[in-house]
Amino acid sequence: MRTRVKICGFTRVDDAVAAARLGADAIGLVFYPPSPRHVEIEQAIKIVNALPAFTSVVALFVDEEEARIREILDRVAIDCLQFHGDETPAACRLYGKRYMKAVRMRAGIDISVVASDYHDAASLLLDACHADAKGGTGHRFDWALIPRQCALPVVLAGGLDAANARAAIEAVRPYALDVSSGVEIEKGIKDTAKMAAFLDAVNEFEQHKFGQNEHDRKI
Repeated sequence: MRTRVKICGFTRVDDAVAAARLGADAIGLVFYPPSPRHVEIEQAIKIVNALPAFTSVVALFVDEEEARIREILDRVAIDCLQFHGDETPAACRLYGKRYMKAVRMRAGIDISVVASDYHDAASLLLDACHADAKGGTGHRFDWALIPRQCALPVVLAGGLDAANARAAIEAVRPYALDVSSGVEIEKGIKDTAKMAAFLDAVNEFEQHKFGQNEHDRKI
């Protein structure tokens, strides 16, 4: 199974379109006002309407009010929700949408318990824990904290870039990688060359893996 890629934190139409054309599976829109990558509804609509077919749109929320989330869902074509705060399982299930629950990784956290609590989540997004930020810090966490087996698909985030994408896949074997700061010029402004390099690193690993599997089958 190939490793998917989500690029998060778009604020400009051209950046999101470039990511989709380069092969990103999903783009992330941040609806969290304190974030420098926050996007307003009108801009989100422009970004989504410009995307080519088969590109998923993920909306990121942090302990947002239900009415605000429903307003965004009424106006923006969102495929999946990403909850990055302290939302309960019941709160994540209110909208009848597929959702991911972000987990800020730290020593002592039991992923099996989280996976059980959020058992109907589409995946768990594992990110670095930072006291003053809810993701997008550019910091990675100790991948050894991730168990080898998880009941839910794992999306790996936190300090990823083209230089460590292959190592991340080899170490964690995630369902997907989620990158933001590692492909930016500045917060919220993506760099097309960095996005291309990141996707190339993932694709080169996948091609190598496919070639190795073919070799093994022939032996």
